[in-house]
Formats: sequence, structure tokens, C-alpha cells
Amino acid sequence: MDKIRPVIPLVPVHVSPADRAARAFLATGEISLSALPPLSLYVHFPWCVKKCPYCDFNSHEAQGAIPEHEYLDALNADLEAVLPLIWGRRVHTVFIGGGTPSLLSAAGLERLLADVRARVNLEADAEITLEANPGTVEAKRFRTYRDAGVNRLSLGVQSLNDRHLRALGRIHDATEARAALAIAASTFENFNVDLMYALPGQTLEEAEADLRGVLGFSPPHLSLYHLTIEPNTVFAKFPPGIPDDELALDMQERLLAILAGEGLMRYEISAFARHKRKARHNLNYWHFGDYLGIGAGAHSKISFAHRIVRQTRPRQPKTYLERAAVGASLFDETEVSSGQLPFEFFLNALRLVEGVPSSQFSERLGLPLSVVADALQRARQKGLLANDPLRLRATALGLDFLNDLQALFLPSDDAPQ
Repeated sequence: MDKIRPVIPLVPVHVSPADRAARAFLATGEISLSALPPLSLYVHFPWCVKKCPYCDFNSHEAQGAIPEHEYLDALNADLEAVLPLIWGRRVHTVFIGGGTPSLLSAAGLERLLADVRARVNLEADAEITLEANPGTVEAKRFRTYRDAGVNRLSLGVQSLNDRHLRALGRIHDATEARAALAIAASTFENFNVDLMYALPGQTLEEAEADLRGVLGFSPPHLSLYHLTIEPNTVFAKFPPGIPDDELALDMQERLLAILAGEGLMRYEISAFARHKRKARHNLNYWHFGDYLGIGAGAHSKISFAHRIVRQTRPRQPKTYLERAAVGASLFDETEVSSGQLPFEFFLNALRLVEGVPSSQFSERLGLPLSVVADALQRARQKGLLANDPLRLRATALGLDFLNDLQALFLPSDDAPQ
């Protein structure tokens, strides 16, 4: 969603945090919120051991030792600078992503979480997630991460087939992946496994074997992704031979049927969970909640009574470190126009299988649902949106053609008719 937002200058990024906060709170805007949405915190760790050829996230191969102490100082300064914008608000979830944040030392993670708790009003039962790779070094740290306060692990397995792991450029092998899954299952009550299908040269039987292998560790949550070739990646420059659309669809249907039979219910287009194990942090995104992002390349969405603001940080770690050191970690700050807000809302909400209450549109956007009446009518006529006045929910057909459904809510000049 962050790639589609408009660039509308709100205030110069060099003004002081106190001045920025005052302007954000006091200025008039195009919307009117009756209450602010829930707030989450995202912390980005930009380094990894090796950049995967399919990855388009802000990750950078570590050249030598990671400047852990300096980066934690920068995160601390970044968080302190933005505190006036969220003063008094509770933080319900924390997600530490990357890159490979499991490269942090146990002491570094403990310091990071202590710094966060000292500065924000963190819920006592907040979900605190750490992304981790299944490499041997990281897996040995899982228990220390739990002791530091992490209560949910997200494990980037992707496959349990050595041939496919090599094709994906992963640095772990299938044996390490299984060992990491075993440690995660014995250490965390709540953990997620990332798994991909439609991999280079993958057969239907191999995709099923991957899923059944992961299910043997009884994960509470699974994220299942179709491999996509993203721009500006190695795979975009040198495309691998991937399964055709018909085979990929067969894989999807087979895997969905297996998951349903194992008690992992699909609640979002790519997410499956056991009872009470939905990802609370991601649900906040999909319900168009607020999130504060700190770290190199991190994004924020922050609501005020009359406006919704997006912020970004510099992508390059070196630049981020330099700017954070002088209190200027913010790279760009923009206001989301009232014309763009409905599309951003539906880009998230329609990913949920059950959709969201119709009332949430006005609650989150400060706009009446009538502003998208024509788009709603077109979506229902096409059979993409359920004919339910109380919920905004994609039909089964709408989930299969989600991009087409979401596009109907683009600003009027861009939306298909």
C-alpha cells in the first residue's frame, strides 16, 4: 500500500518535533475522525547476511560487523523525536522486521525492547513479534529472544526442499529449517511460518510435501505466498522458470484444502490461523489502524482529528544513522488526500476473508460511506463484493480477482468503469 500513496507536502521535514506535532494537531483538514484508531509500532532492521533474488524489501547485505550499538541509538532517537505525535496513545503490538532482525544479539534485542517500553505506553499483553531466519546461529538465540520479551516468532522458512531453497537464494538448508521449526515450536506458544509456492521448477507434489512438512510442527499461524517476480530484483532481471498459471492455481487449491483440513482457517488472502492465533499486528494494518515505523526505510501512518499523515525514513542505513544522530530521521511527510483515502482503506480491508464492518469506513477515514457508493454498486454488480449492507467483504470471486476489485476504489480519474 505504501507504494501508491500520493506525495502531498504537509510540513518541511526539518522543523522540530514539537512544532510538527503542534501543526499536525491544530491544523484543519479534509476529514473528521470521531476517535483515533489503534496504534502499532514497527521497527525495521535493514541488514541481512545475503539478499535473496526475489526480495524487494529494504534489506542490505551486511559488509562486516553490523553497527548494532549505533543503530539502537538511532532507533532510540527516532522514537523520541516522534513521540509528540502519539503522546498518550497506547501501543497494542510491536513488530520487529527486516532484513534479518534475528541477527541482533540477545543483549541488543533486550535493550531495544527496554527502550521501547520506557518511551511508549505499551499494552501489558502487547503482541511482540520478531522476524527470524531458520539459520543455525539465529535458531540458537530463540530462547533468549523469548526471555527478552518477544512472545511471537515469525520464521522465514519458505521451503523444506534444498533444491528450491538454493533457487531462492536462501542461506539455510532443509535440515536447518526443520531444526529451527522444532525449536520455535518448543519455545513459543505463538509463532508464524512463512511458506512459498509456485517456486522455480516446483511440482504440485513438492508444494504439498513442503506444506505437510511444516504442518508436522503444528504452527499456530501460517503465511502462504505465491512467488511473485517483483521489479528491481535479481529475479526481475534474470527470470527463473516458474510454474505456469494453471499449475500455480492447482497448487493453491490443493494447499488451501489441506490447510482447512488441519484447522488452519484462512482469514486473510495469504494468512491462516488456528483459534485465537490471528496476527494482531497485521490485523491492525488490514483494519486501517495506525502504525508508527522507526528504522531505515520504515513507514508510518498516523491519524489526527482532521488528517491522516504518512511518514518515511531514509532507506540507506548509513544515511539513516547520520540523520537520526542529529534528530532528522524523518525523510518525507505527506498528508493522504481525502480522494485517495477510500482506495487505501479498501486495499487493506478487502484482503480479509470476512471483510470489515461497513461502519469502519467512516470510523477510520472520517468520511461518509456514500463517497464510494458508485464504486460499491459496480463491485456488487460484477459479483466481486458481497451484497451485505453491514459488511464490506469480497466474494470468493472477489478474492480470486482482488486487484480488480480494489482498483474499483481508485480515485475517480483512475478507477476502471
